[in-house]
Amino acid sequence: MTSTLYQQIQQLYDASSGLWEQVWGEHMHHGYYGPDGNLKKERRQAQIDLIEELLAWAGVPSDKALCESYRILDVGCGIGGSTLYLTEKFSSIAQNNLKLDGEVDREGRRSPELNKTGASVTATGITLSPVQANRATERAKIAHAQSNVNFLVADALNMPFPDESFDLVWSLESGEHMPDKIKFLQECCRVLKPGGTLILATWCHRPVGETAGELTDEERKQLAEIYRVYALPYVISLPEYEEIVRSLPLTTIRSADWSKAVAPFWDVVIDSALTPSAIWGLLTSGWTTIQAALALGLMSRGYQSGLIRFGLISAVK
Repeated sequence: MTSTLYQQIQQLYDASSGLWEQVWGEHMHHGYYGPDGNLKKERRQAQIDLIEELLAWAGVPSDKALCESYRILDVGCGIGGSTLYLTEKFSSIAQNNLKLDGEVDREGRRSPELNKTGASVTATGITLSPVQANRATERAKIAHAQSNVNFLVADALNMPFPDESFDLVWSLESGEHMPDKIKFLQECCRVLKPGGTLILATWCHRPVGETAGELTDEERKQLAEIYRVYALPYVISLPEYEEIVRSLPLTTIRSADWSKAVAPFWDVVIDSALTPSAIWGLLTSGWTTIQAALALGLMSRGYQSGLIRFGLISAVK
């Protein structure tokens, strides 16, 4: 990743993450409002529902996967919202599986040895923002999860992990920041264990080509403004992501466009940004954050026009 882009992304999230948490909470991603985007939900619940719907769509975790130690990598972890949620959820499932599968004696009692052991679930989150990594670590301590979760400042294009390290590589809205989408997905594949699952949800632009037509000058102009404000090098279409994934040693590849399901999120964020506390927070957080807030309407209009898409990919190594 180029040093200039690295710094832009770091500065954006160093400056804005505190305000985001204050106003919108620990989850720094879209919400899910039903397949057609017409369900009314509280914003945080919609964000949690997006995590749950993604897991269900990808078929993760399987009961078999949680019979042994299970490692999660959250690429672009923010302040640890998804990382901690996934760790708690998977740990709970593992413990429930253990109780259900425990052997019983003649009087119907489970073996105490079996109840003392089971799958350990651990997670690592990486981000370019030291502010995010530090806050995520603080939140893990508050949740008494510091022994199972750790957070690092690391470049997703050069991850500091050995090959085949993780059972789940989770990337929720970080792919759009990557200046080399091929290298990014190669790294995700490299650190994934055989049998492990990749789940990618990312900002895309509409498909292009003979049927859809190339991007117009006006669309390119709108995208350029989004890139500038949100420190993005560029985005690609979902079919282009699929093409990259199919070039890697991955199977069971699936894709989906959930643009309708998540599009209402931006209007919800805009409405909640108009409170006195949010406005004051913006004014005191610096120009970078103010620009990002002023550009919320760009994303809303992008979804309305069909230019901005929310693309999903899942695959198994």
